Amino acid sequence: MNPRKTDSTARALEETKAVYAALAERPALRNCTLVTECCQFNLTGRVPMLTKGEALVAARGLRASGRKQLPSRKDGACPMLAPQTGRCMIYESRPFGCRTHFCRAAGGMLERREVLDLIRRLEAVDALLGGDGPHPLADAINAALDTL
Repeated sequence: MNPRKTDSTARALEETKAVYAALAERPALRNCTLVTECCQFNLTGRVPMLTKGEALVAARGLRASGRKQLPSRKDGACPMLAPQTGRCMIYESRPFGCRTHFCRAAGGMLERREVLDLIRRLEAVDALLGGDGPHPLADAINAALDTL
């Protein structure tokens, strides 16, 4: 593998995780009750859009869960929900959109202006990786899995 590509990927992964950590430190009123309402894409009509860095973090989280590919869901729910438990298989590696989710039970969506600086950092990571902007969750993670 190209050492330069490996270095930029490692930096991108570190920066994406740093963005997630910075978000966690913000004093937002969030109370995730794990009802997974926001993970029911067919009900919410919303699918998280992932930059390339987010997709790589999520794909690595999926691999760490013992899976080699993204499970397919016929019910319109997030493919990261374990069919047996209904819980997120990659909770610690979940994308930014899932962290700033639109679940009413947890306090609703964070306003874009509140996290714009973090979004810009994710966009910079995307550019570093040669990405072309955010893509729907499944498409982005499948593409990332192909590069791991």
